[in-house]
Amino acid sequence: MNDEPTADPQSTAVEQLTEFGLTEYAARTFVALSALESGTARDVSRVSSVPRTRVYDAIDELRDRGLVDVLQSSPKRFRAISAETAGRTLEHELRHRVGLLQTALSELGPAERGTRQQGVWTVDGRQAVSKRVVEFVADADEEIVFVTVDDLLTDEVIDGLSDAAARGVSVRLGGVSATVRERIRDDVPEASTFEPLWVWSDAAAGRLLVIDGRKTLVSALVGGADASPSEPRSETAVWGQGETNSLSVVLQAIFTGNSAAEGAE
Repeated sequence: MNDEPTADPQSTAVEQLTEFGLTEYAARTFVALSALESGTARDVSRVSSVPRTRVYDAIDELRDRGLVDVLQSSPKRFRAISAETAGRTLEHELRHRVGLLQTALSELGPAERGTRQQGVWTVDGRQAVSKRVVEFVADADEEIVFVTVDDLLTDEVIDGLSDAAARGVSVRLGGVSATVRERIRDDVPEASTFEPLWVWSDAAAGRLLVIDGRKTLVSALVGGADASPSEPRSETAVWGQGETNSLSVVLQAIFTGNSAAEGAE
């Protein structure tokens, strides 16, 4: 989370408030009141450039979200809640919405899920691929085979591997440098390492993940001229699952069978 000061705090605050579902006028009204501490509709309109007649609508919206208080005077005065309280209010609302979403999605049922996931699926972007890797690792019950270049072995992925090993899942890691192997020995002492069929970092390959012999993900680094991943290079992955899935069958035959023959260190 980046808490560094912004060049334009007013615009940043308005933008973030609209991301939480406030209208533009409501967001600008709240920001204006935060700067004023309290004010009338005329004051808010002067500071925020929100039309005075629309300030009242914005105040109603903010009151419904618990973000402003109203002083019953003539004319009425309005006060924004503190930044800390607003943050807690919106955070609580976000958690509630996320909880509702998760519950609703989980209740949709897996009736067609198996059929939908029999194909080969594409994921673009390092962050998105890392999320899939962490998600798949968390689902592992028996074995994880993971081949990766150093730069893609993030702390989040290592934490996921450590959690998997702690619950008794076999973790086998290949393709990383000697330095990273030392770190793995410290963070995931239960994991074993192996050498893949070729030097993984010499190719455009990103990572290969096989979960319980049934779910497989493989990625490539695209863009940039360097052999090792650098900031301009992006990542694209494909994944599939199921005993008859073509991607899983081919990659497991190439990697897991041969890597098993190499033996763990």
